Amino acid sequence: MRRSGSTRRRGRTGRLVATGVACGAALAALTVPAAEAQPLGHGTVHWAEKDSGTPQVRYRGLAAVDRDTAWLAGTAGTVLRTTDGGTSWRNVSPPGAAALEFRDVEAFNARHAVVLAIGEGEASRIYRTDDGGATWTESFRNTDAKAFYDCLAFSDRRHGLAMSDPVDGRFRILSTSDGGRSWRVLPADGMPAALDGEAGFAASGQCLVTSGPKDVWLATGGGAHARVLHSADRGRTWTATDTPIPAGDPARGVFALAFRDRAHGLAVGGDYRPGRSSPQAAAVTSDGGRTWRPAATPPPAYRSGAAWLPHSRRAALAVGPTGTDLTTDGGRSWRTIDTGSYDTVDCTPDLSCWAAGEQGRVARLEN
Repeated sequence: MRRSGSTRRRGRTGRLVATGVACGAALAALTVPAAEAQPLGHGTVHWAEKDSGTPQVRYRGLAAVDRDTAWLAGTAGTVLRTTDGGTSWRNVSPPGAAALEFRDVEAFNARHAVVLAIGEGEASRIYRTDDGGATWTESFRNTDAKAFYDCLAFSDRRHGLAMSDPVDGRFRILSTSDGGRSWRVLPADGMPAALDGEAGFAASGQCLVTSGPKDVWLATGGGAHARVLHSADRGRTWTATDTPIPAGDPARGVFALAFRDRAHGLAVGGDYRPGRSSPQAAAVTSDGGRTWRPAATPPPAYRSGAAWLPHSRRAALAVGPTGTDLTTDGGRSWRTIDTGSYDTVDCTPDLSCWAAGEQGRVARLEN
């Protein structure tokens, strides 16, 4: 029996190694010099669409666990899960949630996940599952008519935050220390005053992100300046920094952040209205968000999601309704590699990247 078990383990290990090599080759192919690269979808590397069976749903929430497992959260209270790399999807939507707009999902594995519904007042809710979506527990329902929750993020399986648009002149932060089973509103005295018209964008589940055990960043728009707020103590105190991404309009600002460590981060955004120009749609920081520099060659249009390629110090993806862009120099310059519509993107430590968006679209990067 031990010999048989050893053979099975060797077989499984071999498959995992082969999968890692294939995924690594796909990601490596993206980072060849631009002069040698082919557009995504016209060579061996491409977004391979996975039929979600839900063309009526727009997915702005995405949690990629690994190459096999991913969760989607979208309109009409829809939550899907795959454990076979997108070959099949199981509808695991919380009962009675059809009127809700799910915009963010955070998953720890194939069984444990937390989803956020956005909206004014009681439309903002948080649900948690510990059995792969077979059952859900509503762990938070907003009762303040002035609050509107946009994003949530976890730094580990226990500690997480959710953010609301300003209430009484300051962004509101929820905190959990038990994996999303319970939530409490943090005191507002450590939060800088919001600008007139300032808010977050529930566009991709990436307006609130973490790196390491305590650092968290919050992206804004709508005010006179597009800002990034940073906390180094799990949301108790914050500092705010202007970014070069244009704002000054309710439709413009920073829509997504991505940090590969507590120092190096990307911000993407622009003007989400179709046909509107989005100059300076990306910025980069190397000091944890204390200062931001505009990308020398930004994406050509509004982008709503961003993710660092696994184990890379220089390569990242940005996605939006008009395409996918790649940087191979840490965010200083971007080039378009695909023109398909995606709202959000996520990459995993086992060298896998996923994207999702309108009309039920979901894809995995493959070669």
